[in-house]
Amino acid sequence: MSARVADVMNKDVVAVRTNASFKEIAARLREQHVNAFPVLGNDDKVVGVVSEADLLPKEALEAGHEGHPGPLSGLRHRAERQKAEGVSAADVMSRPAVTIGPHDLVSHAAHLMYDRNVTCLPVVDRERLIGIVTRADVLKVFSRPDADIRWEIVQKLILKEFLADPAAFMVTVLDGIVTLQGRPENAAVGHDLVTAVRHMEGVVAVHDRLIYPSAGPAPAVRHRS
Repeated sequence: MSARVADVMNKDVVAVRTNASFKEIAARLREQHVNAFPVLGNDDKVVGVVSEADLLPKEALEAGHEGHPGPLSGLRHRAERQKAEGVSAADVMSRPAVTIGPHDLVSHAAHLMYDRNVTCLPVVDRERLIGIVTRADVLKVFSRPDADIRWEIVQKLILKEFLADPAAFMVTVLDGIVTLQGRPENAAVGHDLVTAVRHMEGVVAVHDRLIYPSAGPAPAVRHRS
């Protein structure tokens, strides 16, 4: 079982228009208890994301103007200076928006957030906003019950996918940590099983305690006389 973005996303998503004022964005972030909004263009397509991090340069730069050197008072990059001087969503938003589809894997969403260093991803279907997925949403997969994880390993992986006898294995799951014991048919099957379990939804770690079959003695080498 692999969770899809549609399974964990928030469908009740709040967005702002490109002409939303700086003050309006700051107020709505507080009211909605979120740290970012998707930004919609005139065609209702997602054109960017505005977050608390996008608003901070203004305050930091203003602190420098008041004679108290702020962390951003020495900004060198033009894009950051423009954000500090921005007055609307179009001025301060991060663009282009990093988006994801509802049928994409949650693991893919996690990789995108990590690689792009973003806290949320607008979910789009045919370029239209249908939801939003956050880091907290992605982490929901780890709330999966241990019993469900074990059932999938035994019934779906070992029995149906690997066509092996579940009685040949002992599978225990505690707090999402899977311990595999037993004798796989061969080393390749054992390694493939461990890899498959490691990528399952809700699995935190895998302890490989399998007893791998010996490759047997090396063949004798004949020397020419």
